Amino acid sequence: MTQNISAPAVPRHVAIIMDGNGRWAQSRGLSRSAGHRAGAENVHVIVSECRRLGIAHLTLYAFSSENWNRPKAEIGVLFSLLLEFLRRELPLMQEKGIRLSVLGDVDGMPLPQRTALRHAMQTTAGGRDMVLNLAINYGARAEIVNAVRACLHDGLKPEDVTEDTVAARLYTAGQPDPDLVIRTSGELRLSNYLLFQCAYSELYFTPVQWPDFGVEALHAALTDYAGRSRRFGKTQEQINGR
Repeated sequence: MTQNISAPAVPRHVAIIMDGNGRWAQSRGLSRSAGHRAGAENVHVIVSECRRLGIAHLTLYAFSSENWNRPKAEIGVLFSLLLEFLRRELPLMQEKGIRLSVLGDVDGMPLPQRTALRHAMQTTAGGRDMVLNLAINYGARAEIVNAVRACLHDGLKPEDVTEDTVAARLYTAGQPDPDLVIRTSGELRLSNYLLFQCAYSELYFTPVQWPDFGVEALHAALTDYAGRSRRFGKTQEQINGR
């Protein structure tokens, strides 16, 4: 049974570290490839529900820059699933007004995936109902370094390099920072994910593995978020105006 989440409690931006595909498969005597496929299929469920709830920005950690260290066969499966996902979901994203954005080094990806991602971003550029960010070939430290280099390249003086000027050169420029970061499968770390943007994000860790993280698990995370008091470094008295 799903829960109703009140509009004021719905975060503008949710970021998810989709973890546990391999362990999900292993516990069922399946291959890691089967786990990744189940995880890819679950993306549709979560994207659809987030859009229905009115979440304007959803960021999914799909492939980190460190994931290149995995076996080549597993990387091949992940990139094949990405192509399948784009072919299957692109018409739906157009229909539902979902704009696709990629956070990460697209140029460092294989040509078929690079081409498909750029086509999908161009095709969905007019989407106004939701932004779906896929963090692919992404690492937060590299993102911050590249943003600082861009500041220098643009001729900014040291005193002009501020949080705002750096933020304007991140992959997420123009988007709100994540209100809520969810990590599935029980790990308690951010794994080089949106480190600049998540300075004041609420963190939610669940033992549920990504392929099993369905609508009810999402609602449980959002209900937990709704019960928190976000202070952004202020005291409760300051927030209350006292």
